[in-house]
Amino acid sequence: MSGWIGPSRRRLPRYKLNVPLDVTVLRSGIPDSVPGRSMNVCERGMGAVIAGELLPGESVGVEVRLSPTLETLRTRAMVRYQDQLRCGLEFVALSSEQRSVIRDWAKEAGMESGTRAVKTEDVSGAPKETRDRRPPGEPPLPGRGRKANRGWWWLVALAVIAAAAFSWWRWSHAWKELESGLKNSGAAVVEKPQAQVAAEVMQKLLVHRVEPTYPPEARKDNLQGIIALDIVVGRDGSVLNMRPLNGPDVLAHAAMDALQWWKFEPYRVNGEPVAVETTVAVEFKR
Repeated sequence: MSGWIGPSRRRLPRYKLNVPLDVTVLRSGIPDSVPGRSMNVCERGMGAVIAGELLPGESVGVEVRLSPTLETLRTRAMVRYQDQLRCGLEFVALSSEQRSVIRDWAKEAGMESGTRAVKTEDVSGAPKETRDRRPPGEPPLPGRGRKANRGWWWLVALAVIAAAAFSWWRWSHAWKELESGLKNSGAAVVEKPQAQVAAEVMQKLLVHRVEPTYPPEARKDNLQGIIALDIVVGRDGSVLNMRPLNGPDVLAHAAMDALQWWKFEPYRVNGEPVAVETTVAVEFKR
C-alpha cells in the first residue's frame, strides 16, 4: 500500500484532514486508547498516523472531531494496512447521518478532493507519424531494438528508485506534520489550568502511557534518576504543556518526548471537564 503511485483506486473522494484522533483497541479484554493524528478522510475510511502498533484485520474504535463546531465522530473501523506509523482504517459501522456529517464538513470547509487522475503521455514526445522514417519494407537498423530496450529498462529502474524515495519522503513528512501539528495544536488552544491536582489523583486518571526511550548518550555517561515535570492537562485529557523541574537536559528531553503521547481521563469539577496543572515523575535507570 505504501508504494502505490498509480491512479487512485478509491471510488469516493478523499479530503485532507489534520486533527487529533483517538483509536481504541481491545486486547485480552482490556481497552487501550492510542492517540494519533488523521491525514485524510472519506465516507468509507481514513488514513492516519498512530503512536502505536495496529494489526491488519484488527477491529478498533475511532473517535475524531472534524471541526470545533461539529460533534465528535465515533464509529468502528477495520485496520486495512499498517506501515511504520501510518495506517489505513475502513469504517464498518458508519451511519447515513455520519456520512452526511463528513459531506457537510467537506462542503463547509471548501476542501478539495485529494484523489487526482494520473495522465499518461507518450514518452517519446514526438508525433507518431515522425517516429519511424524508414522506407516501407526496409529492415530495422542493427542494434536499434536492443538500445530501445535498454532505454526502457533505465526508465523502469529510475521509476522504481523515484517511487521508493517518494515513499520514504512521504512517511518522513507525515511524521514531521504529526509532531508539528501536535505542537501547534497545543499552542493554539489557550487553556489556563483551573485547578492544581495532586500527582496521585492524576495517576489514577492515566489511560495511556508511553515509556521514554533511554538516550544512548545518557546510558554511555551512566546518567539515571527521576525527572519531575510540571504539566498542564487539557479538558480532553491530552498534555498541552510541560516543564522539567530537575535533572540533566538529555533525560528531561527524553521524558518530554514520551509525555506528549500520554492521555488522561478528563478531570472534572462539578461534572464539567477542566484544564488542570499537576506534577509527574519519570524514572530512568539502567
